[in-house]
Amino acid sequence: MFAIHSVYLKPLDEVDKHLEAHRAFLKTLYDKGITVCSGPQVPRTGGFILMNAASKPEALEIMKMDPYAIHGVAEYSVIEFEVRSFAEGFREFVK
Repeated sequence: MFAIHSVYLKPLDEVDKHLEAHRAFLKTLYDKGITVCSGPQVPRTGGFILMNAASKPEALEIMKMDPYAIHGVAEYSVIEFEVRSFAEGFREFVK
């Protein structure tokens, strides 16, 4: 599993120009069963995505297709971790 952390590189008004496209991109990942959850940081300086991918390079490649990355308004770091324990009901998200 991968924790994807984004940091905004541009002011929020520039980020928001790509928000709907970013959300549409995330929806495709949810539809494919890749993304588990996502959302903005508080305060809104970036965001977080929890993702199932085959490898760290694959996770990075997926994120290159995000409109935020394409338009240079955010950059991503990827943390790979091994799921060892989880709350009841989370099993369906562990692949």
